[in-house]
Amino acid sequence: MNMPLIVDAHEDLAWNILAYQRDYTRPVAETRRLETEAESPAITQQGHTLLGWDAYQQGRVAVVFSTLFVSPARKRREWETIYYTDFNQAHKLYQQQLDLYREYTDRHHEHFQLIATRSDLESILAHWADGTQSSHPVGWLPLMEGAEGVRSQQELEMWWDKGVRVIGPAWAGTRFCGGTGEPGPLTEDGRWLLKGMADLGFTLDVSHMDELAARQVLDVYPGAVIASHANAAALIPSYSGNRQLTDDFIRALVSRGGIIGIIPTCPFLDYGWRRGNPRTITLERAAAQVDHICQLAGSAEHAGIGSDFDGGFGVDVATAEVDSLSDLQKLAPHLIAKGYNDEQIAAIFGGNWIRHLQANLPS
Repeated sequence: MNMPLIVDAHEDLAWNILAYQRDYTRPVAETRRLETEAESPAITQQGHTLLGWDAYQQGRVAVVFSTLFVSPARKRREWETIYYTDFNQAHKLYQQQLDLYREYTDRHHEHFQLIATRSDLESILAHWADGTQSSHPVGWLPLMEGAEGVRSQQELEMWWDKGVRVIGPAWAGTRFCGGTGEPGPLTEDGRWLLKGMADLGFTLDVSHMDELAARQVLDVYPGAVIASHANAAALIPSYSGNRQLTDDFIRALVSRGGIIGIIPTCPFLDYGWRRGNPRTITLERAAAQVDHICQLAGSAEHAGIGSDFDGGFGVDVATAEVDSLSDLQKLAPHLIAKGYNDEQIAAIFGGNWIRHLQANLPS
């Protein structure tokens, strides 16, 4: 089959650019070389990058959900310099990351362009469809991961006007709901957040939400709901916790038309795997995650990719065949072996996310 377009629904780009001055217009190998020569703390703290301009082009990665992410002080790792202690600080840091995306795409317009409307999306897709072009811009669609930077319901309009199109209320627990490692229901603040999001047309990302809160969200949120980066808990050896998705919740999310971006990294495919272990887990395990979601859904219309690459880790935790983002194309043979055809694989790689954006972005 011809390589399909990839839409990656989760990359923490701004965080890495600010923390380590990573330049994603560079090839992967060049960033690794420069960071090695400079003895950059990125190597020991995050690991060698999986992202770079050559990987986007060779992997045919047309669109990325680029996150606004800041961890709360209580959850920061000892070496982290970007974290918040209160809502005002979270607001300032999220604004800084969103401004960075705008400045970065203005400066590198031939490489990266922001997506806020269907017209923006179609422009990106048309460029990739043009067989006469040797390189193609990658669309960045801002996603707010953890909503502590939203201080009031009225403030949501400002985030919308600045181009944020997806909001996940949780990372760890927030004042809006329980989150990873911190269970809890939807709160009253969570309800005003959802009301304001629905009024403006935000997509709601349930990734990292505690299942109790996420189930409540499915009952009360009238807008589009996704899981940008999450796996099926049922297939993860040694799994415990509230980060990944139960089969019952996957069915409920699918019933709302939701799409789930699978995370193809060793720690998220096997909770018994530890950093420093041999990378013996292959993309077959990621294909099994995709297949599990498709079997529960009864179609290939609800599975996608949400790599989370460079999201607190690097190549040292990638699956055995993966040296950079471009290697996600190697997922295709594993899906073919499970009986998926070209059309279904194209949907899983990017078509499902594109369909979602075409239906939910403003004109």
